[in-house]
Order: sequence, then structure tokens, then C-alpha cells
Amino acid sequence: MIFFIFSKDYNLLNFINAVFYLSFFYLIVFLFMYTAKGGFFDGVTFGFRRFNTLMFKRNDYLEDWRNKPLPSEKFNASLYQRLKFQTSSMLVLLIILLVLYYTM
Repeated sequence: MIFFIFSKDYNLLNFINAVFYLSFFYLIVFLFMYTAKGGFFDGVTFGFRRFNTLMFKRNDYLEDWRNKPLPSEKFNASLYQRLKFQTSSMLVLLIILLVLYYTM
């Protein structure tokens, strides 16, 4: 749809550019989810929660910062698997289109 809406000329090069932009966006989102799934942001999140509790000394017992789920615990695995499949298929499509473009 991006190709048909924003393209001035309907040729293979513009279609490759549209697929590249879309696959690049998918790749960035996928890599962020991969990093979050691995627990990279858990330490930072835990540290900020602890710092916030110690600095502002809230006596709210309903908000226990130790028991809150970390980003890797709130991870949606089905969304990750779908995004992984879509990203890999978009990159394969992009490679096929590039091979076609440079061999023609």
C-alpha cells in the first residue's frame, strides 16, 4: 500500500525502496523486542524503581517495587514469533527483489 500511495513512478526500483523501508522498520522493532526478551533492560528498570522509592520515600504499600514484573517478564512471545516470521520473510523478499533488479 505504501508503494501505491507514495510512489510517483511504478517501477521495480521504487518497489524495492518501499519494501526496504518497511523491512527496516520491522527489523528495528524485532531487534528491540529481542533485546527486551533477553533481559537487557531488567537491571536498568529495577535500578530506577529502587532509586525512585529510596529518593521519594513513599509509604504506599500497594506499590511494592520489588514485586512489579520486569520488562522480560511481561514479554508477549506470540507477538515476538509473528514479528520474527514477518521480518525474515520481508528480508528474503527484499533480497530476491534485489537479485532480480541487478540481474535484469
